[in-house]
Parts: sequence; structure tokens; C-alpha cells
Amino acid sequence: MSREDDLITVGAVAYHPRVVTIWEAFRAYFADAGAPTDYVLYSNYERLVEAVLGGEVEIGWNTNTAFVALERRLGREARILGMRDLDASFASVLVTRRGEAFADPRELAGRRLALGSRDSGHAAILPLHYLREQGLDAAAACELVRFDTDLGTHGDTGDSELRVVEAVAGGRADAGALGDATWARLRAEGLPVAAELELAWRSPTYCHCNFTALPSLDAARAQRWQAALLAMDHDDPAMRQPMDLEGVRRWLPGDRDGYASLIAAAERLGLGPRVPSEELAQRKPSPWARLSRARSSTGDVAR
Repeated sequence: MSREDDLITVGAVAYHPRVVTIWEAFRAYFADAGAPTDYVLYSNYERLVEAVLGGEVEIGWNTNTAFVALERRLGREARILGMRDLDASFASVLVTRRGEAFADPRELAGRRLALGSRDSGHAAILPLHYLREQGLDAAAACELVRFDTDLGTHGDTGDSELRVVEAVAGGRADAGALGDATWARLRAEGLPVAAELELAWRSPTYCHCNFTALPSLDAARAQRWQAALLAMDHDDPAMRQPMDLEGVRRWLPGDRDGYASLIAAAERLGLGPRVPSEELAQRKPSPWARLSRARSSTGDVAR
């Protein structure tokens, strides 16, 4: 088999310039590890899902939202090749102003709940899903203040979550949803508005990003690439910076059970139908992004 035939192509979304730094280092690593890899960057996850389904790339570095959308399009289980240690125990949180936390999320009925981009699993879809399981149908009972500032990247940029925090601190919302990893980072960075807030609620844990391949990917090639991924070592000086930039200290095998809640939310909401290629080319909001909610309002945002 020639090197060209052996090459694995991975697709990722260029949500930040550091993605190039990460994948240039990863490409060199996989070559040295005997699993030659090249990467293709896309502007949004809808394009990436199309690329995996269409065979343009063999593996997609997907958010949980993109993974579920891909499987719903595929009509069967895709192959999960790995995820970050961070992705194996993700959670969403609700924050409030200090002294205004609640003991029961049902106390939010009739109040303003800020959400991140509506295609974000961690800052919109799953918070609403878990709140509903705990007795609060926030889409009907709350005034939703949405910040759709990073549609297509499924919340990767963190911009919509920052606006959620600012809205709560500024009194434009009574509570706000974001990922627990983002909340921890904002506090660690000493963001002044984060100091004005407190944690009021944490969701059950779930899985976030993963490397997704179609079942048709040759098993030997998939296993060789996965073995190289799982062997990537944060103690290797050449890999520490790119792994830190990717937010990973150790790669883990995929855990399908961690997507059950998002799959249930997708089924309930009917998310993930085929997106016409001409619509993708124009970067219009995805079916996930076009969800409407009763009594929702859009945050006052700047692109």
C-alpha cells in the first residue's frame, strides 16, 4: 500500500486560528506514529458532517451536536474512535447573581433564562433537556434570552457563553446556561463579571466531542489511527502545547452511552434532517440553529 493510499484524512472546524497550530503538530505526530494523517478545515460543523457522509474526509472531529446529527443522517451507528478526557465527563451549569441561587430549578418559572447559541449542546440544547427532566419546561415557562453569536461552531468559540455570563451579571437575565468547562475557565482567568455570579445548578454528566468515522472505514486503518491517538502523550514536550491548546491531557476510547441524553433531545425535537448543499454553501443556520422556542427572545448581540 502506498503512503497516499494509507493516508487518513481528518476534518475539523476552524473556530479559532489555533486550530491550524494544533493540527500541524498532530499531523507530524501521526506520521511519526505510523498512521499518516492530513487534515481539512471547515467553517462550520454542518459542512463537516456533509464531508464525512460524502467521503470527503474519513474522520470528523465533531461536537456532540454534530455527532448526533451525523448518526441521524446516517440512520445507524457511526464509529467513535476517541475523545478527550474532558469530553468523557462534561456538564452544563446554570449561574445566577450572588445571593440569588435557587434550591429547585422549577423556581425559574416566569423568569429570564439566558442561553448560548441554539446549536450548542452544552449551552442550550442539553440544559433545556435536563431542566425538563427535572420538572421545568423552560421553553414554555421561562423567557429565553438567546445569544446566537457562534452558530455553526456549536459554541466552540465560547462567545455566546461569555454573553450569557455578561447578561446575568448585568441584570438582563436571572440565570444563564453554559458549559462547566467554560465556567471554570472564566473563573480561573479572573473575569470580573464571573466574580459577581455563583453556581446554582449542574446537569448530569454527558459526553461532548469525539472523532467520528463511518462504519465503512477499513477496520485495520481505523484501529491503527485510534492506537496512535490513544498513545499521544502529554508528557512529550513536542505534544504538550498542541494538546493543551486542544484542552486534552489524555485521549480516551469513545463512550456511546454518554450521548443518550442528546440523542433523546434530538428525537424529541426532530433535529438532524438533510441540509441542502446550496444552503450549506451560503452558511445559513442549520436545522439545529433554526429551532424556535415559545416566549423566546434573542440577545442583543454584535457579529
